[in-house]
Amino acid sequence: MTEDDHTAAIAVLNDACRAEPGALWVLTPGVQALPKADQAKAVAAVSDFADFSEANDPHGERDFGAFEVGGERLFWKIDYYDLDLCMASPDPADPAITKRVLTLMLAQEY
Repeated sequence: MTEDDHTAAIAVLNDACRAEPGALWVLTPGVQALPKADQAKAVAAVSDFADFSEANDPHGERDFGAFEVGGERLFWKIDYYDLDLCMASPDPADPAITKRVLTLMLAQEY
C-alpha cells in the first residue's frame, strides 16, 4: 500500500467514524453543559463536516474539524488506539487493530 493509499484508507475510516452512530465519541464537560438542542446541532455538525482544507487537514486524514454552534467555537478530533484502548494503534488504516475515539470539545477546552 502506498503512502497515498494509506492516507486515503485512514480518511475513509475517519469519515465512517464521524457518521456512525455506534462509534466511540467522547463529549467533554463543556459540550455536555451546552443546551441539549446545541449538543444535537454539534453532533450533527461533526457528522456532516466537509470543510477540509490544507489549513485544518494537512495530512489528508480528515481527523479534525472546527465549527460554531450557539455562539460557541467547537473542535472535534479523532485519535487512534489499539483495541484495548491502552496504547496508540500501530496502523490507523487497519480497522482490525484500531479503535477510533472521536472527542468533541469546546475550543477553550483544547
